[in-house]
Amino acid sequence: MPRLSGTRALVTGATTGLGRAMAQALADAGARVAVTSRDAARAREAALVIGPNAVPVALDVRDEGSVASAVDEVHAHLGGLDLLVNNAGIGMRTVNPRFLVEAQPFHAVTPAGFRDVVDTKLVGTFLVARAVVPRMLASEAGGRVVNISMNESTMVRGGFVPYGPAGAGVEALSRVMAADLAGTSVTVNLLLPGGATDTGMIPDDVPAEARAALLDPAVMGPPIVWLASPEAAGAHDRRIVATEFAG
Repeated sequence: MPRLSGTRALVTGATTGLGRAMAQALADAGARVAVTSRDAARAREAALVIGPNAVPVALDVRDEGSVASAVDEVHAHLGGLDLLVNNAGIGMRTVNPRFLVEAQPFHAVTPAGFRDVVDTKLVGTFLVARAVVPRMLASEAGGRVVNISMNESTMVRGGFVPYGPAGAGVEALSRVMAADLAGTSVTVNLLLPGGATDTGMIPDDVPAEARAALLDPAVMGPPIVWLASPEAAGAHDRRIVATEFAG
């Protein structure tokens, strides 16, 4: 029997990068996975590739109405949720396409660009968890929340506004969520790759030598499968680095 047979998961921002890698790993391990994107067509395309355990769902994590509708849809399709992976985010490319070679100071970032990154990464994590966790608490099985983070150095790196502060906010939010849920049937943990990953957030003009040093997004697979498994039942308020994960 697959390791995660019977597990029902929702992965936000699951059509590319880290989200896609985690959704694939969970589905391969036997979980049924709701694969989300703002674009319904992209969600459908990703779900087809991931396989029969994947269910496509349109979701804009920045919008309360979209979140409520998507969570209702996921519950209708899967009959409940055991795991929420808050992964959705947009990177520095949206405010500075050449951020790795031409750093942009915080005062040059547009308010709209700042809000879009923070709304997607930080506010989105709050909105989706706010919609999902009460249902987990009301169920007999409880549930697990995994919020996707980044290295601390990225959070405070020059030229990384608003991406770094958004990630720092997710870390703080996760710790508060874990404190609020201590002693309940719902756990909260943080997961991060442990280095820069080869995803669409990296500029196209990165030299081949530098790109070769980037982590494969698949590094997130083993820890997310473990966090969804019976072995991680007691894990709560932990910060897990994928490159250091030993299983």
